[in-house]
Amino acid sequence: MISSASDNRSEALTRIEIFRNLDAPALASIARRCAWRSYDAEQQIVGQSDETREVHFILSGRVRVNLYSPDGLDVTFRDLAAGEMFGELAALDPAPRSANVVALSDCTIASLKPTEFSQMLREHPAVAEATLRRLVRLVRALTDRVYEFSTLAVRNRIQAELLRLCRDGMTTANEARIDPAPTHAEIASRIATRREAVSRELADLTRAKLIERSGSVLVVRDVAKLARMVETVHET
Repeated sequence: MISSASDNRSEALTRIEIFRNLDAPALASIARRCAWRSYDAEQQIVGQSDETREVHFILSGRVRVNLYSPDGLDVTFRDLAAGEMFGELAALDPAPRSANVVALSDCTIASLKPTEFSQMLREHPAVAEATLRRLVRLVRALTDRVYEFSTLAVRNRIQAELLRLCRDGMTTANEARIDPAPTHAEIASRIATRREAVSRELADLTRAKLIERSGSVLVVRDVAKLARMVETVHET
């Protein structure tokens, strides 16, 4: 039974993006070092300014990285799904946590202490390289957002956010299915605007037959046209 549980945990780690090129013995070694925990939906996993430094790997469920302003405004940075990780910045830099992470659904998470994480990066160059690529993607995404906040009107920031959501939901060469679609309030929290502005722009895009909503699913009918709308603003 112990061997079976160990095998199951090693298998679970194959879902994590940075571990996908590791062999079975390496995965088994990492699995033994991890602490394994379950979290309920809406439960906070880490808090801003926490002194904890573990790195967390999402085996199932989804989490949200966010902050709250002094007046209670929810500012969302990104949502993370199974296969992704968070907390690596705190493991590499001894500063306190820079944001909250809250479970959006019931989650299973494996966690590594910072010393174990650093040792793993030294032992497995492929994991170190994958981690660096992930950090580069994060820097690029934050650069894009700073540029958008500085140059785009609210309606264009909404269009750019929809375009980002399309990337993981392409069903054809020019159509995307966003499931579950974020609420208007959630989109607003990501781009520093109000829910009413999001509602107006999504209504306009619906009337233009560019998007269509059905329950929790948002279908973007013409991703290329949406991209052109954002690119046109960038060029002016």
